Amino acid sequence: MNTASPVPATTAPGAAPVPGDAAPRRGRGRFVVALLLVLFAVLGATTVPVRQGSATVVTRFGDPRRVLVEPGLAFKLPAPFERASEVDLRLRTTSSGLHDVGTKEGFRILVQAWLAWQVPSDPERIRLYVRAVRNDPKVAADQIRSALGSALETATAAFQLEELLTADPARLRLADYEARLKERLVAQIEPIYGITVHQVGIERFTLPPTTIDATVERMRSDRTAVAEEVQAEGRTAANEIRAAAERDARLVKAKAQEEAAVIEAAARVEAARIFSDAYKADPALYEFFRSLDVLDQIVHDGTRLIFRTDAAPFRALIEGPEALDAMNQDAPAADGAPDDGAKDDGAKDDGP
Repeated sequence: MNTASPVPATTAPGAAPVPGDAAPRRGRGRFVVALLLVLFAVLGATTVPVRQGSATVVTRFGDPRRVLVEPGLAFKLPAPFERASEVDLRLRTTSSGLHDVGTKEGFRILVQAWLAWQVPSDPERIRLYVRAVRNDPKVAADQIRSALGSALETATAAFQLEELLTADPARLRLADYEARLKERLVAQIEPIYGITVHQVGIERFTLPPTTIDATVERMRSDRTAVAEEVQAEGRTAANEIRAAAERDARLVKAKAQEEAAVIEAAARVEAARIFSDAYKADPALYEFFRSLDVLDQIVHDGTRLIFRTDAAPFRALIEGPEALDAMNQDAPAADGAPDDGAKDDGAKDDGP
């Protein structure tokens, strides 16, 4: 019986000899590398990093199941069973833009407000936020702008224009206006979107042309009313001063008239005494001057008189004092004294 003899192992020309256990080692190395890759892939698919200042929401088929707020690593089912989305918990601000709103008295103004808001670290509030806006900050900002515009319209209607735009600090109610806005936004936003409203402020106030015209007209009316009030007070004070002056003038005048009456009475008495003394001293001269006084009282510039020259008192203008003496001498004769009359006639015959 023939048996086959073993064929010795041969190597290819120019090749280095291979040890007998090199192939198993190479296979084990490839397996280890593949195992590590699989482990890394499994870890990447099942672990979730939670960073500081943010939260991670684990959703299962789109439904939020877990909210992770503590920084570190967490585990989840691999996709597509569960997915992780990061929620930013930092403070954000949103501006409303200019809104045309009406005040309590009906004036239209343009108001721009801003809102500082934040997603809190409360898991229930985070879950509410994710369900409301699908974890999209832009959608949340749009919803906040809409709510802010509605709150501006409602809050502004409770304030007058002079309470929002005035230079008098005692009448300004801007803090109350901002508090009213925040109150309405907290009641409107937090229960629906889960966010926290930290602060509400007014960024800008401006007036449309129609409101500016109405404001200027109202300011003009106010200034006119103030001016009229001041003028009325001035007129009242002037009337009081005038009445007091007239009263004092009447008192002074009455006192002066009283004193003048006393002086005039004394002067009349003195004048009568002087006239009496003058008449006693020279009756003819007295009659002459009295005639001149009468003429001075009845004759003025432009007066025309027609009278007899031989009648008193005009006779004195023609004949002079001698006529007065003759008149005085004729008076007793007219009373029935023939001796004196004869004497006067004799005197006349002895003249020339």
